[in-house]
Amino acid sequence: MEKTAITHINGIEILRRKIGTLPKNKELLSRARCLRKGYVLSEVLFWKQVRNKTFHGLDFDRQRIIGNYIVDFYVKSLGVVIEIDGSSHEFKEEYDKKKDEFLESLDLKIIRIEDARIKHDLANVMRELEDFIIQQFS
Repeated sequence: MEKTAITHINGIEILRRKIGTLPKNKELLSRARCLRKGYVLSEVLFWKQVRNKTFHGLDFDRQRIIGNYIVDFYVKSLGVVIEIDGSSHEFKEEYDKKKDEFLESLDLKIIRIEDARIKHDLANVMRELEDFIIQQFS
């Protein structure tokens, strides 16, 4: 299979990953729409950094349904899930672990970012996301 570069980050080629069709529980569609309209500050700040292919030309989906879960952000061309963990994730360690195991079983890569870091250290968060992508896909 030929690997094709989809973008460059800091002069480094980033290669597309072939991810098959993902399962989708259509009963979650209205919930996902509601979450997209919600205004969690950290998600809005992150979305402003990545929407409309502004982050190295990568296309991010927001509140994407995968199986029986809704992930915060998803990059289809890489198979990357970005989860922003705020106060709603407290006491949900078991749920998050089960969710991560399911996503990893689909060969997806997951990066979790703390809500407070986006609010107070966004520039470094975005650099760390670049580093993660370079490490995984170059």
